[in-house]
Amino acid sequence: MATKRKIDQSGLSEKKSAVPVPGLPARQAAARLLSAVVDKKTSLDGLTDNEHGHPQYLALEMRDRMLVRAILGAALRHRADIERIFKSYLDRPLPQNALSLRHLLHVAAAQVLYLDVPDHAAIDLAVTAAKSDPRNQRFSGLVNAILRKLARNADKERAQSPATENIPAWFSEMLVENYGREKAAKILAAQANEPAIDITVKSTPEIWAEKLGGHVLFNGTVRLEHVEGAVSDLEGYQQGDWWVQDVAASLPARLLGNIKDKAVADLCAAPGGKTAELAIQGAHVTAIDLSANRLKRLQRNMERLNLKVATWAGNLEDFKPQELFDAVLLDAPCSSTGTIRRHPDILWTKDISDVEKLAKLQLELLVASISLVKIGGLIVFANCSIARQEGEELVNNVLSSRNDIKLVPIRDEEVGGRKELLSNGVLRTTPADLEGQTPSLSGMDGFFAARFKRIA
Repeated sequence: MATKRKIDQSGLSEKKSAVPVPGLPARQAAARLLSAVVDKKTSLDGLTDNEHGHPQYLALEMRDRMLVRAILGAALRHRADIERIFKSYLDRPLPQNALSLRHLLHVAAAQVLYLDVPDHAAIDLAVTAAKSDPRNQRFSGLVNAILRKLARNADKERAQSPATENIPAWFSEMLVENYGREKAAKILAAQANEPAIDITVKSTPEIWAEKLGGHVLFNGTVRLEHVEGAVSDLEGYQQGDWWVQDVAASLPARLLGNIKDKAVADLCAAPGGKTAELAIQGAHVTAIDLSANRLKRLQRNMERLNLKVATWAGNLEDFKPQELFDAVLLDAPCSSTGTIRRHPDILWTKDISDVEKLAKLQLELLVASISLVKIGGLIVFANCSIARQEGEELVNNVLSSRNDIKLVPIRDEEVGGRKELLSNGVLRTTPADLEGQTPSLSGMDGFFAARFKRIA
């Protein structure tokens, strides 16, 4: 059952006050950004970037930005449930063109149902926001009535099974086709839970789990269920003892075997989690990325972690190393559908055409990566998509069309003995995998990985 998430309530108004109304700009910004995600398919990460984000977001104090991110995360993660509730509450549907009203209601409902915000504050601010918007003034009474009814029934509504009928059709159809109805339903249910924070530590995960109040997972990842404040304020972060990385994302870099003192290329490397894993294993790493700015971020991360790697920015087809590499890791650009727990906007900003386009790009990058590795060297191809078109089908395509590589099956012991994560020699994880003691201790990102050896 979903529960309310605790957040910093500083700045919340107890009741209406003179303009400017405390807390109102944050709610207005949340509704505006929700519109950008749902109506214009804009990435939430970009909108809430603290340097280059949406102007209305950047105008807020940091604590209000955190509130906006919490509201949007809940509103998008539970969008289907909120739609179901409002549909049952309304005598007739909202006007088709009342998009701003719908977003305002979703922002308020997310607070009432899933955040530790006083109901009266969420409702009063929603009514004030409606009255201050010419498009929604005439609906202010409706906003008040429907949200008060929601507040009275909040416990009952949270106890309902996660709704699936309002998930975008392309996504639900892809899930059912790829995984069957039962597993598809589990994946959708998993994305309704806000995930814990996973960290990869340089050494002794048991010690760091004790220091940070975490749990050691099957591969040494430390999972933190509750983090108060900024992650960067936790012990060990500034000292470079660990970095944030989902347990599933930590698996591909460990599939290259013993790479100590070997030359390894990390393709599409930024922001550098896998780069750090390769460096810690003793490899001489060259991190390659199309974006020079993203590589700068990677370099800053390596400096914090006290790791040295070489970098190269540009198109992969233009990269001509003096010597071929012993191994290559390609974490290819993808639809990111495996990260819906952390990035619920993906459901509303992507469609099946993105999957098809990116699968084609991944195939091109995989083919290009083969030419960078020595004969006898290994290539690990990975991405964070749960679409088989970007994983199993792509591997079948490349193996059937080329005779210079062969598949090297991944073994149970290479993934902590979790054989359920392997199928036909490749790695396949989903958000519904890795059951824990609580919903927030369960799950992992959806990831795919396959390992090849160059033979000609």
